[in-house]
Amino acid sequence: MSGLYPSIHVIGSRQFGGADQFYVRLVRALAAAGQPVTAVDRAGTPIAQALSDGPVEQIHLPLANGWDAWSIWKLRRLVAARRPAIVQTYMGRATRLTRLSRGGGSVHVARLGGYYKIDGYYRHAHAWIGNTTGLCDYLVQEGLPAERVFHIGNFVPDPVPHAPKELAALRQAWHLPEDASLLFTLGRLIDIKGFDDLLRALARLPEQIGGRPWRMLIAGDGPLAADLKAQTAQLGLQDRVIWLGWQDPPDPFYALADAFICPSRRETLGNVILEAWNYGRPVIATRTPGALELVTDGERGLLCDIGDEAALAAHIISLLSASPQERAELGAAGQRYLRERFGREAILAQYLDLYERLTGGGA
Repeated sequence: MSGLYPSIHVIGSRQFGGADQFYVRLVRALAAAGQPVTAVDRAGTPIAQALSDGPVEQIHLPLANGWDAWSIWKLRRLVAARRPAIVQTYMGRATRLTRLSRGGGSVHVARLGGYYKIDGYYRHAHAWIGNTTGLCDYLVQEGLPAERVFHIGNFVPDPVPHAPKELAALRQAWHLPEDASLLFTLGRLIDIKGFDDLLRALARLPEQIGGRPWRMLIAGDGPLAADLKAQTAQLGLQDRVIWLGWQDPPDPFYALADAFICPSRRETLGNVILEAWNYGRPVIATRTPGALELVTDGERGLLCDIGDEAALAAHIISLLSASPQERAELGAAGQRYLRERFGREAILAQYLDLYERLTGGGA
């Protein structure tokens, strides 16, 4: 790997989910490695705010839904003026609006984090990155040339140290009993995250497990917030389920928790699993495509079928009944796997190797 690979990274999201956070991490990592990088995003978004205090140059465009001719024209002008080696787009909107002129010299790489519709959104790109092997297989099945489809995973930031006093203060601030086992999950409060399944599983649990009370901490916000809180009350869980709202960053809660639960109905990868492993936390997850690629059942976590509330409840009871050492060993196995396969330097090197391969040696 050698040379510089000037790149423009385009994203049109107004959210700050897993794909958006990875976008921020990658452009920052490229800049820190001395790579010329420009972020094209929408003004006033969490992404724009996250990049406002760093070395990454930002250019704001509308990147609107529909056929945004203004953004298409501005992107073409920007690419023609900068002549980057790579133009990398994220998700459907940004990719659809990035239409490079023929013979311009820049390589358009579309990075996907989900099983999205290809026609009308992605097929015009020059190369494609999937963050799981299953997603790459899907892209090839959709007719994209296999020799131009590449698998590169995500990385998560290094864990932030949290002093015992800080965690004790956090527990006190949220009125969590000192002896309570703490379960943690987070995500947008939308249907595919399966939080209603999780609540029904929690309703099956006894008030104490392994001689200790338990509390479920849920961080996030979204359109189902009111419905999920109503369901919590209907199930009689209002004293044991704590709705934290959106937490940015959520790291202190990973550090505080005894275990992490990912109850999703659909996850292409599951950044939250990587984030939990980052803090050495044992994971219980449903058998989504992403979790099946990451978790070896019984070795790096526990798996149950999607929507199987009884099995999810049984796994929670089993994990909280285990000794602290057994939980720590399960979390440590995930952490080792994370560092081997999804370390920041390893993923960054894969991106730069790919840029070199696609451009024939950089700028």
